[in-house]
Amino acid sequence: MKSDWWRDDSGSVSAFVLGVTMGILALAGLTLDGGLALAAKVKANGQAEAAARAGAQAIDLAAYRTSNQLKLLPTQAVANAQNHLASNGASGTVSISGNTVTVTITASQHTQLLGLFGVSSFTVHGTGHAHPQRGVLTIEP
Repeated sequence: MKSDWWRDDSGSVSAFVLGVTMGILALAGLTLDGGLALAAKVKANGQAEAAARAGAQAIDLAAYRTSNQLKLLPTQAVANAQNHLASNGASGTVSISGNTVTVTITASQHTQLLGLFGVSSFTVHGTGHAHPQRGVLTIEP
């Protein structure tokens, strides 16, 4: 019966191999899904900044022509920012404070591998601010 010694463990997986495999899957999931979450955050920030710039273009021309001061039309600024978000398939909140348009986007990024460990999605936030400018005066870093 010396030829059958290897059949005693047939079909079994050691706890060590199972633990290492799960660890490797978890690290791969963190790498892949973490990268996807970071990309979604960068996209949300870009969309929020672009929408804020679109809102900051709603200048009260009558006030500018009479007093040479840049003032926003708040209702039009919010509408411009919301229209820009909608045209990109995003949704978010727009607020006006003085002459600053702030756009905040909340998005969800579904996971690829971390779903095996109970994490089905990440929530990412993007924020952008803009205010009207007369032109390029200096180069800002």
